[in-house]
Amino acid sequence: MTGSSAARPIRLGTRGSALAVAQSSQVAEALRAASGRPVELVEVVTTGDRSAAPVQRLGVGVFVSALRDALLGGEIDVAVHSYKDLPTEPATGLVIAAVPERADPRDVLVAAGGVGLAKLPVGARIGTGAPRRMAQLNALGAGLTCVPIRGNVDTRLRKVESGELDAVVVAAAGLQRLGRLTEVTEFLDPDVVLPAPAQGALAVECRVTDAELTATVRALDHPATRAAVLAERALLATLEAGCSAPVGGYATVMNGVLSLRGVVVTLDGSTSIRRLGTGTPADAESVGRRLAAELLDAGADSLLESAR
Repeated sequence: MTGSSAARPIRLGTRGSALAVAQSSQVAEALRAASGRPVELVEVVTTGDRSAAPVQRLGVGVFVSALRDALLGGEIDVAVHSYKDLPTEPATGLVIAAVPERADPRDVLVAAGGVGLAKLPVGARIGTGAPRRMAQLNALGAGLTCVPIRGNVDTRLRKVESGELDAVVVAAAGLQRLGRLTEVTEFLDPDVVLPAPAQGALAVECRVTDAELTATVRALDHPATRAAVLAERALLATLEAGCSAPVGGYATVMNGVLSLRGVVVTLDGSTSIRRLGTGTPADAESVGRRLAAELLDAGADSLLESAR
């Protein structure tokens, strides 16, 4: 490494929300330690940040395209994404150099009065922006009313504090990175609400041409997390379902075995198809594709079509 490159700060691109900055700051700290170079955060405003419209209406990639443009344009050197926001197709000229160890992938309930999911009364209003969460909550048959919401973590939790909603369902990882896990009423068992593919994971992206920086960033990679996320996203890609589809996918790696659970649910929760697949971490993408094929053979395509 030349003296000039060693002295120049690594420009790390991030969205400007409190959560994005918190998770990017964690990556920046690890990158400083791995590279011995200063790292500065560069905030990039994305289409998803500018609009209050539902994410499914805005389309896949609304939170990442501006970051990728800035990376390809040389305005930043590294981009940090919430992995679940990335389109499943690879981006030309870019490489995911590292997938750091995943935060808690589960969804959590934050409810007024600290009550759990089973204690919410019939008709209780639960806020969530994700069709996947709505579908699985509806599938419980508990008479809950799902209310579509958008906004950052503060905005969502305030809707419970103000009494506008009885509860919200959000990702545990977001509250964990913001230091707000004490506000969680209940961690939702994946058997009840299966997380989104790649939930809780980050993707650290570099330009393909930056071989030296890419090699440095690889020090942040967590192989078990990468394998789990590859399996989950291969499931999503093979189903041809975007990040806003009512699809859950969650993989774990234990004792050299990768286990992947997948679910497709109708939005009203009336029908769901669940399957489990296993394999080795090295075979992660094949595990995802095989499980998707099993779901499709069981009728998942008609469920996804009804959701569209």
